[in-house]
Amino acid sequence: MALSLFNDLTRRKETFVPIEPGKVRFYSCGPTVYDFFHIGNARPFIVFDALRRFLEAKGYEVTYVQNFTDIDDKMINRAAELGISVPELADRFIAAYFEDADALGVRRPTHSPRATMFIPEIIDLVSRLVENGHAYVVDGDVYFDVKSFPDYGKLAKQSLDDLLSGARIEVDPRKRHPLDFVLWKNRKEGEPSWKSPWGEGRPGWHIECSAMSMNLLGETIDIHAGGSDLVFPHHENEVAQAEAATGKPFVNYWIHNGYILMDQEKMSKSLGNFLTARKARERFSPFAIRLFMLGAHYRSPISFSDESLRQAESATARIRNSYTELVNAPIDPATDTSGPADFPDDALERFDAALEDDFNTAGAIGVLFEVIRIVNQATAGGKSVAANYRERALSFLSYVNGILGLFDMSGNGEEALAEEVEKLIAEREKARSIRDFKRADSIRDELASRNIILEDTPHGTRWKRS
Repeated sequence: MALSLFNDLTRRKETFVPIEPGKVRFYSCGPTVYDFFHIGNARPFIVFDALRRFLEAKGYEVTYVQNFTDIDDKMINRAAELGISVPELADRFIAAYFEDADALGVRRPTHSPRATMFIPEIIDLVSRLVENGHAYVVDGDVYFDVKSFPDYGKLAKQSLDDLLSGARIEVDPRKRHPLDFVLWKNRKEGEPSWKSPWGEGRPGWHIECSAMSMNLLGETIDIHAGGSDLVFPHHENEVAQAEAATGKPFVNYWIHNGYILMDQEKMSKSLGNFLTARKARERFSPFAIRLFMLGAHYRSPISFSDESLRQAESATARIRNSYTELVNAPIDPATDTSGPADFPDDALERFDAALEDDFNTAGAIGVLFEVIRIVNQATAGGKSVAANYRERALSFLSYVNGILGLFDMSGNGEEALAEEVEKLIAEREKARSIRDFKRADSIRDELASRNIILEDTPHGTRWKRS
């Protein structure tokens, strides 16, 4: 395997070489658990879940860490709004995270650390920075001194002056430099706090990930991932504080996914233009959401719309339908070929090649749909297929699905197909009730293209295969 990744640290595509042969140390930034995560947050969860799956499919032993930020200003403010404690708020939304992530097919990490579980390790890391002159104490707050770290800005590829001119910085005369960032916050009345050498307080946001990563994966790790909005200041600050403490490279490969756009703006809670993953799951299947996220290159921005999700819904249905037809196709014992459409010998090689090229899921999905078209030709009209053809095709689809997670292989796909058809029928009935006959007809045509015929009866709409 020759996986290459675009490394944001060097701004070029590089061959992936792990620190330890056969093992990958992988950290991905997780959510701040003060609310349900939105569909924009879901993109890195799904994309880096798929990358982890691919690495494991290729034989790597992957230690995958995704954290929970369970103490910060947002957590404190939201807990106060709801009249509950910060730990109660964290428990509530960590449970909600797993419910939504599990439903989206995101496999659970090897470790899911909470920042508050690593307070001693955070205090130790801050102490090292104070002792070696990279941090200073002011009135119980501890700040990182960015001018003490000559490489500050190397991830964002900007100088201190450039970073300062483009940043929204709250003026604090106690700082030596406006970009200095807080490592430890002095306790305020009513806030959770822990004892430290500088008085009672709590950790700053940036220090949490460095401490958890270094303690669970080591001082230098292979891959650190997150959304592109985290490059500065969060990941830049992680690099500075970790490397200032150890004198070693913190991360070998930095990778970041692009934004999801809503009305041509980045989706975010602060802008109010977001849709939670939970609400999205009420309208679209998890498989459609995964295909939407993986259907574009991870570094590219993608635009969210109901139409794009409907297209993804239809596409995942084609995959499932093709799989079901293949499973149910009669076997022709007298032939070793499948008829007019032989299974492509290079399909698996081309699928892997796309993913090895900076994890190009869009290219890999293109190979998948080429195979779907060929399989559909082989099984059209109830035609029989050779046993070895079906074995090869099913092996390919199983391998692909193990990485991308785009359809349900349990129960030969029939249960998932029935659920999806009933959902489309209900949508069609709703469209007809509001006289949106164009949408109603498009649903009928979509199902007909998949060999599913609708029959409107006095007792409701029924469906059958053609």
